[in-house]
Amino acid sequence: MVTSFLVFVVIVIIIFLWILLYFVPLGLWFSALVSGVRVSLLQLILMRWRKVPPKVIINAMIEGTKAGLQLNINELEAHYLAGGRVANVVHALVSAQKANIELDFKMATAIDLAGRDVFEAVQMSVRPKVIDTPPIAAVAKDGIQLIVKARVTVRANIRRLVGGAGEDTVIARVGEGIVTSIGSSLSHKDVLENPDKISKVVLEKGLDSGTAFEILSIDIADVDVGKNIGAQLMMDQAQADKNIAQAKAEERRAMAVALEQEMKAKAQEARAKVIEAEAQIPLAIAEAFRSGNLGIMDYYKIKNIQADTQMRESISRSGIDNHENK
Repeated sequence: MVTSFLVFVVIVIIIFLWILLYFVPLGLWFSALVSGVRVSLLQLILMRWRKVPPKVIINAMIEGTKAGLQLNINELEAHYLAGGRVANVVHALVSAQKANIELDFKMATAIDLAGRDVFEAVQMSVRPKVIDTPPIAAVAKDGIQLIVKARVTVRANIRRLVGGAGEDTVIARVGEGIVTSIGSSLSHKDVLENPDKISKVVLEKGLDSGTAFEILSIDIADVDVGKNIGAQLMMDQAQADKNIAQAKAEERRAMAVALEQEMKAKAQEARAKVIEAEAQIPLAIAEAFRSGNLGIMDYYKIKNIQADTQMRESISRSGIDNHENK
């Protein structure tokens, strides 16, 4: 029974010591003390209650103090509670100080809270970054397409990291400058002979304005000759003109067919009227007989004239047929 009680007491003491050491990090306090960081145990306990990991804050304070920075624990806590990366900010401040780059705590935290990696930005300020552009197609004035690949060397601009445009904007502007430079060239051969002209023209445009970077150089890595866009456009235009001409010809043919059908319809209508009129002749002759306006001898004369006319027409047709057969 006594043994069980002693075991229980030991377990309770261990749990109590664990809770005490968790809320009162003596080891961390001692490390801060020997590193020259003045912090009380009460501050470390309150950090626990505020759900701020004391180890992150104290390690950042130790790093900054050893590097000669003047940091404030409360400002580090506030930055952590705002969602910032305390260790990253302190790394950036130390690197900036060693590289003689002007960067204060307020600017570093603002850059960090803006979502940019401030430590990487400081490194990029010391060691410029090379950005490879995708293949950029442009057409010279002679109609020949050129495909260009460029390498852009940039350095981070610390002051413009907050609110400045990113790499995508730089690449887009460089591509626009390359297209403009090639498009203003009279011949693609001029570009192939002096590709450095593209770099000079693009650099003069100040493409890094409003971005978080400073463009140091633009180097043309590769230039390839593409399609003859001018000839292709002329062929497409010729094909389009041909299609338009065919469409207009078909329209005229359709109108001619419609006109022909209309004329045939009118001719048939005229023949119908003639037949109708001829059908009225016997009736008119009969009426003339009844009324005494036409005599028998007059009628025979008309018939003789008709027969003579038919004979003449028959002789004429036979003569034409014989001439055609010869």
